[in-house]
Amino acid sequence: MGNSYAGQLKTTRFEEVLHNSIEASLRSNNLVPRPIFSQLYLEAEQQLSSLEAGSRADNEEEEEEEEEEGSESSSPPIAYQMKPPLEGCCTTDGFCQAGKDLRLVSISNEQIEVPSGFLLVGAKSPNLPDHLLACAVDKRFLPDDNGRNALLGFSGNCVGCGKKGFCYFTEFSNHINLKLTTQPKKQKHLKYYLVRNAQGTLTKGSVICWKGAEFRSRQSSTSTCTSTLFQPPESTGPSIAVTSEPVPAANQNVLSGTQQTGVASDHFPSTAALGSTVYNGKDSHKHLVKNNLSSLTRTSVLGTLTNSGPPKKRHKGWSPESPSSTEVWNLQPNPQIGNRNKNGSLSCLPHSAVVGPVSSPVVASEEPVSVPDNLLKICKTRPVIFKGHGIFPYLCGNLNDVIVSPLLYTCYRNSQSISRAYEQYGASTIQPISEEMQLLLTVYYLVQLASDQVPLIEDLEQIFMRSWRESHLSEIRQYQQAMPPAFSQVPSQIAPVTSAQLPWLAGLAASSCNDSVHIIECSYSLAEGLSEMFKMLIEGKLAKTNYVVIICTCRNRTIDSCIAVTGKYQARILSESMLTPAEYQKEVNYQLVTGKVEALGCFFSTLCPEGDIDVLLDKFYQENQGHISSSLPASVNKPTTLDITGAAVCTSYNIDRHQIRPFQLAVAQKLLSHVCSIADSSTQNLDLGSFEKVDFLICVPPSEVTYQQTLLNIWHSGHHYCYLGFELGLEKEHLTKQRVEQYVVKLDAEAQSKFKAFMQNSLQNPHTLFVLIHDHAHWDLLSAVHSLYPQTDASMGLVDRLLNCREVKEAPNIVTLHVTSFPYALQTQHTHISPYNEIHWPSSYSNGVDLYHENKKYFGLPEFIETTLSGHSLPLLRYDSSFEAMVMALGKRFPRLHSAVIRTFVLVQHYSAAMMAVCGLSQMKNYTSVETLEITQNLINSSRQCPSGHGLMVVLRIPCIPLAAVAYERLNHVRERLALEDHFEIILGSPNSGITIGQHFVEQLKNWQKIEDAEWRPQTYLELEGLPCILIFSGMDHHGESLPRSLRYCDLRLINSSCLVRTSLEKELGLAAYFVSSEVPIEKVVANDVLESDPEKLSSTDNEDEEIVTEGSTSEKRSPIKRERSRSHDSASSSLSSKTSSTAFCSESSPPLVPAGDVAKSPRPVLSSSTEESANNSERQRLKTDKGAQTISSKHIPVVPEQLDSKPNVRSAQASITSSSSSPFSSSSSSASTHNSILQTSQCSMTKASKHPPIVFLPKLVYDIITCADSSGLPKSSSLLPYHSVMWASSFRPLMSKMMTSTEQSLYYRQWTVPKPIHMDYNNRNEGRMDTFHPRRLLLSGPPQIGKTGAYLQFLSILSRMLIRLTEVDVYNEEEININLKEELNQYYHQPDDVWPDLETFKKIPFDYTIHDPKYEDASLICSRIQNISSDDKSTTRKQEDVYMRRQTTRMRLSKYAAYNTYHHCEQCHQYMGFNPRYQLYESTLHAFAFSYSMLGEEIQLHFIIPKSKEHHFVFSQPGRQLESMRLPLVTDKSQDYIKSPTFTPTTGRHEHGLFNLYHAMDGASHLHVLVVKEYEMAIYKKYWPNHIMLVLPSIFNSAGVGAAHFLIKELSYHNLELERNRQEELGIKPQDIWPFIVISDDSCVMWNAVDTECSGDRKSEFTRTERNISLKQILQHIEATPNVIHYALIGMRKWSSKTKSGEIKEPFSCCHVHDFIMLNVDLTQNVQYNQNRFMCDDVDFNLRAHSAGLLICRFNRFSVLKKQVAVGGQRSFHIKSKVSDNPVSIAPAQYICAPDSKHTFLAAPAQLLLEKYLQYHSHRFFPLSLKNYIHPVLSVDCYLNLGPQIAVCYVSSRPHSLNISCSGLIFSGLLLYLCDSFVVASFLKKFHFLKGATLCVICQDRNSLRQTVVRLELEDEWQFRLRDEFQTANAKEDRPLFFLTGRHI
Repeated sequence: MGNSYAGQLKTTRFEEVLHNSIEASLRSNNLVPRPIFSQLYLEAEQQLSSLEAGSRADNEEEEEEEEEEGSESSSPPIAYQMKPPLEGCCTTDGFCQAGKDLRLVSISNEQIEVPSGFLLVGAKSPNLPDHLLACAVDKRFLPDDNGRNALLGFSGNCVGCGKKGFCYFTEFSNHINLKLTTQPKKQKHLKYYLVRNAQGTLTKGSVICWKGAEFRSRQSSTSTCTSTLFQPPESTGPSIAVTSEPVPAANQNVLSGTQQTGVASDHFPSTAALGSTVYNGKDSHKHLVKNNLSSLTRTSVLGTLTNSGPPKKRHKGWSPESPSSTEVWNLQPNPQIGNRNKNGSLSCLPHSAVVGPVSSPVVASEEPVSVPDNLLKICKTRPVIFKGHGIFPYLCGNLNDVIVSPLLYTCYRNSQSISRAYEQYGASTIQPISEEMQLLLTVYYLVQLASDQVPLIEDLEQIFMRSWRESHLSEIRQYQQAMPPAFSQVPSQIAPVTSAQLPWLAGLAASSCNDSVHIIECSYSLAEGLSEMFKMLIEGKLAKTNYVVIICTCRNRTIDSCIAVTGKYQARILSESMLTPAEYQKEVNYQLVTGKVEALGCFFSTLCPEGDIDVLLDKFYQENQGHISSSLPASVNKPTTLDITGAAVCTSYNIDRHQIRPFQLAVAQKLLSHVCSIADSSTQNLDLGSFEKVDFLICVPPSEVTYQQTLLNIWHSGHHYCYLGFELGLEKEHLTKQRVEQYVVKLDAEAQSKFKAFMQNSLQNPHTLFVLIHDHAHWDLLSAVHSLYPQTDASMGLVDRLLNCREVKEAPNIVTLHVTSFPYALQTQHTHISPYNEIHWPSSYSNGVDLYHENKKYFGLPEFIETTLSGHSLPLLRYDSSFEAMVMALGKRFPRLHSAVIRTFVLVQHYSAAMMAVCGLSQMKNYTSVETLEITQNLINSSRQCPSGHGLMVVLRIPCIPLAAVAYERLNHVRERLALEDHFEIILGSPNSGITIGQHFVEQLKNWQKIEDAEWRPQTYLELEGLPCILIFSGMDHHGESLPRSLRYCDLRLINSSCLVRTSLEKELGLAAYFVSSEVPIEKVVANDVLESDPEKLSSTDNEDEEIVTEGSTSEKRSPIKRERSRSHDSASSSLSSKTSSTAFCSESSPPLVPAGDVAKSPRPVLSSSTEESANNSERQRLKTDKGAQTISSKHIPVVPEQLDSKPNVRSAQASITSSSSSPFSSSSSSASTHNSILQTSQCSMTKASKHPPIVFLPKLVYDIITCADSSGLPKSSSLLPYHSVMWASSFRPLMSKMMTSTEQSLYYRQWTVPKPIHMDYNNRNEGRMDTFHPRRLLLSGPPQIGKTGAYLQFLSILSRMLIRLTEVDVYNEEEININLKEELNQYYHQPDDVWPDLETFKKIPFDYTIHDPKYEDASLICSRIQNISSDDKSTTRKQEDVYMRRQTTRMRLSKYAAYNTYHHCEQCHQYMGFNPRYQLYESTLHAFAFSYSMLGEEIQLHFIIPKSKEHHFVFSQPGRQLESMRLPLVTDKSQDYIKSPTFTPTTGRHEHGLFNLYHAMDGASHLHVLVVKEYEMAIYKKYWPNHIMLVLPSIFNSAGVGAAHFLIKELSYHNLELERNRQEELGIKPQDIWPFIVISDDSCVMWNAVDTECSGDRKSEFTRTERNISLKQILQHIEATPNVIHYALIGMRKWSSKTKSGEIKEPFSCCHVHDFIMLNVDLTQNVQYNQNRFMCDDVDFNLRAHSAGLLICRFNRFSVLKKQVAVGGQRSFHIKSKVSDNPVSIAPAQYICAPDSKHTFLAAPAQLLLEKYLQYHSHRFFPLSLKNYIHPVLSVDCYLNLGPQIAVCYVSSRPHSLNISCSGLIFSGLLLYLCDSFVVASFLKKFHFLKGATLCVICQDRNSLRQTVVRLELEDEWQFRLRDEFQTANAKEDRPLFFLTGRHI
């Protein structure tokens, strides 16, 4: 059944195979032919030459056609009958019998588990021609790319239901419902491989090659229109097809992996299994690790490798994991951390690869190439072979000693698709760069590399791009700025190169490079070239060759090529770069555990002529045990403070790191404005108005020091920030550590519970805004879905699981802020963060202007690089050439050891030797480098510079934790043997543990920092300020740990330089980022700092003799990059500073260098004693040299070549190594007085260090990448791949520009990078739509250590303050005025707890004329009787300048019953504000409403704007919908659901800020609210308040004051009352039952309070009063329910003041003035009008007239209104300016009036306003006798005008029967007659008495009225007038000025 009978042998086939096998064995010298039967059973094609393959092609094709027909016998085809399905099974096409969907379109996004050794393939169903069904099939039963090597039979699984173990294709086809009519054959139905594309979607891949003939014609690899990225190439022999997931052609990305045939040495098999590697060859099964196969082969398309496994039919017990299985390795990069191709700056990383196929270069068509045995042992290197173009042969034999990578092939493929990117420019027809040109350019590139340089794939990509662009696309230069050619060897216009010319041209190019690049030309295949290369390697002919280029051009117009890296240094770097960080650590650990490094130790022992270092140390220890103090100068042994004995104490120890700097404040404000812009956007993603407070959680990486550092930052921020979570104003003392800890979570295994509590908190507190801060956001970006290494680290992928969970994304009250120094990985095409939500740290300079004046200057990577440029004498970035030379030499000697191991051991050896040298073993200077000796000397001597023992910090960065532990133990041991334990500390800094230091140093720190806590231990590195120490900083990543300002040296010589991406590189260099005092320019350091390196250093490092460390090593060509080191004076290596180490940090005034002559005079400066030191030191302090002389070039200063050793190979410069401590090992002969003088005169080394950035030592490779600029002017590091979990979207991308801002750089990465499947943003894509951005997610980026934590804490603080500010208002808080003038009541008329006034009782209460409202503090006092006021009383209450001062306010939190402006919007208000879906926005109608008023002499026409939702408040006529009246309720209505009184609010200029939203104030009750607006403001008010009723005043009132609004409101309301009475009278309701009250409210009334009075005590005479905030609804309903309420004309309430004591409110009701918020009885006040002309004091005027008419005015004292201070609109909207000129010059009030007919400048202001303002400020000109004369007030008839605070007035009404005060005893100092009507008669005026000389002022509308009034009132009888006493307001005639006449009493 199935194809089980297809395994029979044909005789002819057998003979043919036998013949070919014999022939192959005869041809081969070193190969064992493959077993014949294995070939037959595996259907492998014979090894044929290309000629034979061509001649036999037709026969083979016929043969395979026969096989395809289905039977090898001659029997006819048998009709096939399907087996009927079982009962109840699913039989639907596309589904398996278990009912699970198998169609590719349905399951493409699902994660399908594929067992190890299985592949996903697509089966074609005849019933579903458009669909593929997914199946998992054992790859041994599938063919290679040539249709061969497939085992007969079948083994597969169902991916739908998961059923496994189908051994027959027939059975399987039944299960997946193929419903076939012919016998099932896998060849016919398994059609395609299934692969995952760049988006992670399962798609149709390449065709399964069931027969090879169709693919013989080699197709161009540049074919871009096919569904996959490659076509299987020509092949005629057994082949290995190693492919990975193809990607959509649009990306043009290929494989991100390397084939490797032996990265691991034979002793460490597990390393290789972790990488994305492919081992080919017979013995490779040794390197297979079972448990990794499943993850490695999960989703990739794989071919097979030939293998001699047993050819059994069913293969029982032969699993893919068994040692004899056919081995296949996935080339897809491991989605974990860094994959073997973790990009690096080196060519080991395929940047532009997604996951793509590499089948082409792997296919071999000739016999295998044998890798020689002992290759590594003989050559001391493991060659790295990069597959290039065409067909790559098999390798067999010793595969451990070579590494094969497809990276170069990937690069070639990407550059073939180069033209894609320019199709938009119409260049789609241009041919891509040819293969020949690619290879030639590669050769050019390799030729120009120095011997210590490593090829970079980015360089090659840019070369290809430029070459192609310059050759083909001159027209695109108008689109992109042309860049200069990368290398001079590449001509700008290159003629096409043919394959015949290629070898010759390549040879020509390589001829100039001294055999660094060797070209091998093959005539037949690459195999012969590889064989020749291996032979040359074994024979040692390639000793000077770094690269071997093998070219084969024999095939028809195509080339095959590969490049082998044979240089020991380059091959080592490239092979190590293929290790992931995890593999790197494992490899190193293995070498340490298995003792592989012992050989290194033995070698070091042989170097030291005196014997092993340990022997020397022990000898030294025993010799000095009795007198250890002699090992160092005396001062070093007393590093602690001397303050107990009264000696000098260092005063420069101050830590001020917790102050907010201007930069941080600016960034915090930028963050706040971004949050506000999210809130202000129309998307309503953030409703800031609904939040009352801020809470936050800071997520930090799992580093104990970073965690403690963040806690400390919050702690030191004190109550500025920590009140966010709890009550404002909580003092710092209340901040317990536990309380601070709730704000920080360490992202480790225990983070989940804390985060869960945070989420629960956010759900329970919807009115709290939660800010989730993801600090160091570049750290863990691993996708939780794609975490394939769960066993490695539980915390990996945690960020994705927590911060990207659905709950966080959907919570409307959570804002996420990512904070990082390296934002690149969060700026991909799939990022969650909108580019508008990115905040970049601002630049300190703009166009040369310092934007933020700070006393400290930030020194980051660009500044460090700048110091390496010419013109800077002090490069702060350096590399140690002697150290690098030793490492390189040892690398060649120990090829099996990882370079990290070698580098660490060498550096530890150097530090050990340097410590010994400083302690007196001077011979050890030869075994350390100048740089290391300098560091060690300055470290050990630093505490001598300071009386308190402050010292320097040295950071030694060792990323690999096992190596760090080894270094720590070794250095500790050396320190202990040298008795230096008390001089400096060695600290092992590990991410997972805290800081451990010795008790002696803890006490020192406590002493310096004045800490008394006995349990205190430093928890952050910042707390180590001033401690002399070596901090060994371990961990593959550091997590933002800040270092103290005593940091002097940052030793990064051990960072992993082989595996670098931009983030990793900048992160390491970020350790040294530093703030220096901006007062000291960095350039000054040139002259004033200490010598850092040896003047002869440059010549010495290139000296051949330095290679003494290797036996027989020869000097090699070094990198052409040489740099002259600058000098500074604290170097141990300077022979010029040999006088003393105590001058290492000399003060600025002292010359740092001795003149050259002095050096020459000194016979033995190297060996001068410490006594000389101190003497010379004080001598130097006196020297005053010119600053120009201080900078002496090192070239011109003679160095004393003092030989310490007779050995000829010791470099002359090494004599200077002894310099600075100048034999510090001599006995302590200096006297105590000398010692004290040193302490007094020297400066604290820590202080000196803190003024300059630290010095950074780098590996040479990293140094070159950092300091080398590309053609854009940027450091080459910036063009590296930004992060290991992202990749370039295309290799054809422009370079970044030096002029790019951070924003432009972000946009660059957003365009050109895509995340890999392991990245957490990988699945965040929505076909380019904007909604992939999360609306509440922000990104803050800034350089390392610049203060981002302080900035975001400050942001939290101001955000919290803003939210509180949003819920707070400034309300007026002023005491009532004129309290002392209040008439003391003879009795209390009501009980204190009465809630309503009794009408009869209230009538007895006298009216209080005095104004008590504080807003009228500058108004005239109203006299009600003869008042005994001293002349100072009123004037002293207010100084003259106080009139203009701001009124007193207080900040108050809004209650739930507040009135709001337009900025408030909550869910409850939506309908009220008009956002109701039932009504369209702005759907309202305009209605005219007219009534006549006799006083105005014309009909008044008002307009109502009535929204649809408010029409039920009005009555309309039926036929025409004319507005008839506004509905009024009945007096008897008792409903609690609505407010009876309509509320009118006059307003101007406050459309945004007026408090018109009364929804909450009314507690949701129904009410009628009308805004009274001027005509010109109607549109803007309607826009902001679409659901409010508007009453629009006539246009004649556009310039009128508030009096006009009050007048019209009252008159309209009375007219409406009449209309309603008439309307409802027809319904049988009495006119007096209609509710007569309206409310007139200011637009700034914000809240209302009530005082509750309760009786207490036995006699019920004691009362307790409590004030609370209540709703306006309660107040109005309470007042409306007052008994006999219709008998009161005006009802008001107090103005709130915190200064009003409840005891003062003894009488619950007052008869006095009411303001701001009044209930007006329009019926009773029918005959009392507001003065429509008035601008100010119109309410006082109205109150006086209402009282004089006998009406009751009642103030409820238990209620108070709070008025908000609104800074815009209102009275402020009236500006008085000149009518003639537009010049906005302020005009003094004295100019508001003028003489009639004068040529005075007229003013553009209403006459009434000018009059009122003039009288307010200058009334003393009219009433000179009245000034401060309160006993003799001015008599004001029928009106109240404010004459200023220094003049008192007495109001009287001329109306008959009016209530007036008794004036019998009063003598007045003046008389004011304002627009007096006919009620004022001469006899009325003659009742009053005036002082002699009293003045009169008569005001009328015109001059005629003025004369008539004088005559009518017989004024000339008692008053004398002069012509010049006539005035007018400064108005033009058309503006109708007011005229007034003054006169004197006779």
